[in-house]
Amino acid sequence: MMGFIDSVYSGARELLPDEGIHAMSSKTSLARLDLNLLIALDALLTERSVTRAAERLHLSQPALSASLARLRVHFDDVLLARQGNAYQLTPLAVRLSERTTLALEMTRRVFESQNDWSAGSSTREFSIYGSDYAFTTTGQTVSRAASALAPNVKFRFMLHSSSIVDDVENQLRYADALLLPHGFITNMPHVDLWHDRWVVIAADDNDAVRDGLTMDVMERSPWVFTYQSRTAFTSASRQLQVLGLAPRVEAVVETFLGLSAFVAGTPRLALVQAGLLSQIPDMGGIRVLEPPFDASPIINALWWHPAHTYDPEHTWMRELFQTASAKIADEQ
Repeated sequence: MMGFIDSVYSGARELLPDEGIHAMSSKTSLARLDLNLLIALDALLTERSVTRAAERLHLSQPALSASLARLRVHFDDVLLARQGNAYQLTPLAVRLSERTTLALEMTRRVFESQNDWSAGSSTREFSIYGSDYAFTTTGQTVSRAASALAPNVKFRFMLHSSSIVDDVENQLRYADALLLPHGFITNMPHVDLWHDRWVVIAADDNDAVRDGLTMDVMERSPWVFTYQSRTAFTSASRQLQVLGLAPRVEAVVETFLGLSAFVAGTPRLALVQAGLLSQIPDMGGIRVLEPPFDASPIINALWWHPAHTYDPEHTWMRELFQTASAKIADEQ
C-alpha cells in the first residue's frame, strides 16, 4: 500500500500552474484548505528554494511557484525572501518551519492508523523522551525486546530537558512518551515501571569516607550534581535540602553516566541510581556507599498524552515497556 506521504506527494503533482491563485484569509475553513499546500510548505521551508523543493516533490517549478503564491496570500507574508542569489526565511517562516514537520508527522499518523494493527509487520517509529539513565536501563531493554517481536519497529530515544518537562502536555502531543520518575509530572496518563534506589559514589582514595558515610561528611564534602535548578533536580537532592543539608556543588553535569568521571580522583560525592552502577564507566576508581538517610525510592514511570491512550499501536508500546520493566525488576 502506498504510504500516506507518497500518496499526498502524488496528489501534489496534480497541482497545475494555471489553477489560478485563490486568496485565502487566515479564517479560511479547514475543510477548504488543500493538504497539498502543507506538503509544499514543508518542502519550501526545508529547501529554501523553489527549484530544489520542486525536485524533491517531483513537481514542475511553475506548479510549485503557484503553490508558493497561494501560501503567500494565505499567510500575508513572502515566506521566502530573496537575498542576493539565495532565499532566506522570514520570521514567520521560521516559526512555521518548527510546526510544519510536526503537523505532517501527526497527519501521517492519522492516515496510517489501522483498526487491525500487527506489530510484526509494522514500520512504526516511537519517539521517547528521557535521560541517559532511563535509556541505559529501561530503553535498551525495551529496544532488545522490540527487535525480537517487531523487527521493523523503530524507537527514537531523545534526551529531555527542563523546558520539555515544564511544557510536558504540549511536548507529548508530538512525541509518544516520556520516561521519568514520579515527582515532576501530575495529571497525565502514566504507567509505573520499576523501582530503583539512590546510592552515593565516591573516589576509592577519598579518605573522608574511609569509615563510611555520615551526614556530617556529606555536608563537608564537595558534590557533583546532575541537575540543579528550580524545576530540574533529582528526588534525592531535593530530599537533602528538606533535611537541612546544603551541598557545596562544584560541578553540574546533565548526565548520570558521566558522574564517575567527575568524582574519580577527587573528594567529591555524587548521587546515582543503583540500577545504573553496572553501566557507569571506570567503576574501578569508584566506591559505592549507602546514603546515611532513608532516601526516597525512585519510581520509574512512562508518561504520555491522553490523545494516545486508545491508540492500539501505543497500547502495544506501553505493554512492551511494562514487560521489559518486569524483567529489570526480576534482575535486581
